[in-house]
Parts: sequence; C-alpha cells; structure tokens
Amino acid sequence: MAFTKQVNDLTISVAPFKLVQSAAVVYCEGNFAGLDGKTAHGLVRFCEAFEIRAIIDSQSAGADAGFLLDGISSGIPIVADLDSALSLPGPRVSTCIYGMAPADGLYGREDRRVLLLAMAAGLNLVSGMREYLNEDSEFALAALRHQVSIRDVRRPPALKDLRLFNGSIAKARCIRIAVLGTDGAIGKRTTATLLVQALNASGIRAVLVCTGQTGLIQGGRYGIPLDAIPSQFCSGEVEAAVVEAYCTEKPSVIVIEGQGALSHPAYLSSSFILRGSQPQAVVLQHAPARRQLSDFAFMPMPTPASEIRLIESFAPTRVIGLTLNHEGMDEAELSAAIALYAAELEIPVTDAVSRAPSALVAMVLDAFPELGESPDGQL
Repeated sequence: MAFTKQVNDLTISVAPFKLVQSAAVVYCEGNFAGLDGKTAHGLVRFCEAFEIRAIIDSQSAGADAGFLLDGISSGIPIVADLDSALSLPGPRVSTCIYGMAPADGLYGREDRRVLLLAMAAGLNLVSGMREYLNEDSEFALAALRHQVSIRDVRRPPALKDLRLFNGSIAKARCIRIAVLGTDGAIGKRTTATLLVQALNASGIRAVLVCTGQTGLIQGGRYGIPLDAIPSQFCSGEVEAAVVEAYCTEKPSVIVIEGQGALSHPAYLSSSFILRGSQPQAVVLQHAPARRQLSDFAFMPMPTPASEIRLIESFAPTRVIGLTLNHEGMDEAELSAAIALYAAELEIPVTDAVSRAPSALVAMVLDAFPELGESPDGQL
C-alpha cells in the first residue's frame, strides 16, 4: 500500500516498488530537471521491469533523483557520466535506458556517443525514441560486436500485424476509465499508475493499459506505443490492447493512459483512445500554473472546463474527476486550486501525487458506487 510523507509543505503519496529483474542506468543528460526528462521521471517514480541504479545528468549531478523530482529521497543518485554510474557499488548494471522524450524524437550527437560507450561497456540499450537504433548500421554493428541487445520500444508491429477497429471492445465488460489531459507531459501516466495502485489496494481489481513508451519501459504488461502507429490502425490497436487486458485479467476496472490532449493542435492521440477504448468515464489531468502548452509556447493552455466540454461532446463519456499537477505551486496554492475547481466543475478534484490515494478511489466510487458493493470490487 502507498504511504505519504510531508515534504516542503506538500503531502506526497509514495507508491511501493515491486521486485525487479535487472539493474539499469538512465541517460538523461541536461534534462532531468525539465519536461523532456519525463521518461526518466516515470522510471524514478515507478518501475517493475528494472532496478534503476542511477540517472546520468551532469547538470543535476550530486542530487537524489526522487528528492529533486518530488521532494522525497528515492535512493537513486544523479551522476555526471556513464563511468560514474557504472562505478557505483552493487550488482552489475546490465542496461542503459534512454530517459528523454524530446518532441522531435531524435538523438543528438552526444546522445549517440554515450549510447555507443554504454554498448562497449556491455550494456543493453532500451529506448523509446522515434529513431530505431536497430535500423542504424553503426548501432547494429556495435550490438553484434559487443554481444548486447537493442530494444526500440516505440517501434510498431509489422504492417501485417496491425489491427483495425472491429467492435471487439464490447467484450471488455468492465468499467473503462481514460486518464486524459489538457497538455502533453502533464502527468497522465503517473496519475493512471497511482489510480490503478489505489484501486487494487482498496480491493477493486484494476489493470493499466499503457499507450506510451515510458509505461512500456516501466514494465507495463498491456499497451502499445500509440503515436508510432499509422493513424488508420490506432483505434484498433487501442481496442485490442484493452480487450487483451480484460480477457487475460478479468478486472473490474481498466485504466487507459492518455496521450497529448484532445484539444492539442499537434498531439491528437486522445481521439484514438476515446474511440478505441470507448471509456465510460474520463479523469482529466491539468496543471493550474502552466500558462502555455509545454512544447508550443505560442499556444495558451485550455481550461479544464473547455477540455471537459470538448471530451464530452466528442465521445459518449463523462468526466468524473479532475487531477492536478502541482508544478510551480505551493501547498496553499494547490489547496485553493482544488477547492476552486471542485466548486466550479462540481466534480471531485485531487492531486494524485501529493494527496492520499483514497481520494482517487473515492472519485471512482462516487461515479460507480456498484464497485463498492462487493468485497473484491467485482461487478
């Protein structure tokens, strides 16, 4: 079960970590303190597939990654370079994960140099970038030479294996909740992960379907790299991932991680999530202190009210709650925002990271009281 801790006037909810498989370092040079480090952020907060041993970022070296991110020590140091990461005590590191998510999805020259050094040191590579290292002759040859593997997480299935929407979503006879947002890099994946953890801890069987590279790197069992899939197949691939999760796990709730925002001029993945998963409900994620879209400073942020109207007019669903990202806010500002949005929108409002997990459970039970009518949350 998650626990909470008071840090810098915020009560932070900390998710438990499960047993992991192998040790990894995360390369995030110059970006851990910024939005483009969101893959590294997710791996520090939660990772089932790897034990994260260190973050590589010379600009933030010397800090504890969890403390810099959330004000809570994680025991994951930020170090200046690959050599420093590999010299840390403990079992041998086997993997180097590329921890950045720039808008263009492309590697810089220094990125390539460090990743090649990691391979020469015997490390496997894991990356969610749009450039596929397995298709790069220099990296493919290095993998053979050093007997290591490359996992391009964002590489979509072969065209012959992609699936069109076929109506099979009707088989997923459970409550489906999409966590959408008002912008990219705003905390949708973190909120979706904490929501699933909170529901399971309360006795309501829940499963997460990932739609981005970070969730898949973390160890997500169900999901797809949605923005790497040709648009014709996006709804069908979302549908198939949700149906697979339901048929395998038979949960009471499936939570679908959102991407971008329905109103966003560039990131339109939310439309495919709404069409493919056909959620009965949406939880909306918003950052009150953010004034412009994260990668498009010339565009103002939408309001939660305008995004809710758009979502509910686009799909036969309802927004059952608002979750806040407290970036740039102190405790007083966050508490005021929660109260103001709750009064304005007349729906439950919380911060998934800084408030108790019970608020997320209450948000779902308020919308679906039938989930609380049986001990195991089964419908």
